[in-house]
Amino acid sequence: MRSGERYAERMGLPPAGWLAVIVVAVLAGALSNFGDMRWWRVSASVALMVAVVAGAWWLGRLRVSVAVSGGEVWLHVDDAKLPMSAVAEVQVLEPVAYSDALGVAQHPLAFAVQRPWIDRGLRIVLDDPADPTPYWIVASRRPERLKAALTAARESVEA
Repeated sequence: MRSGERYAERMGLPPAGWLAVIVVAVLAGALSNFGDMRWWRVSASVALMVAVVAGAWWLGRLRVSVAVSGGEVWLHVDDAKLPMSAVAEVQVLEPVAYSDALGVAQHPLAFAVQRPWIDRGLRIVLDDPADPTPYWIVASRRPERLKAALTAARESVEA
């Protein structure tokens, strides 16, 4: 964790996901040249394999963290930042509730960050009249720990 952080998590692919990505990359590379081993087709196949692996890495680079800065607790989700002073409630969403929250019942102005390989998360209800966003939905492998870190950091700053 970085300085001032109370919690940090990266939404990377699990090992089974990486195995699937590598299998898809190899199949795509092998099928893209149809056995013709000319240098430009082989290089195109290698470039395709690298692109598939780089795309999977890019999807998993997203980071969620709780940090204390300037006497205030902040939730960082990739580039988005949320001060905890604007939060009314934090709810842990188990798989079914998480799926429902991301479905058709979701508010059109809600901020959602999810990855298909993560099936749980948090709903963070906002209490900021200047912000039209009613809540954030953030995927997390350990939503209970994320909620506990938010709560603990908020209480330590208020004390």
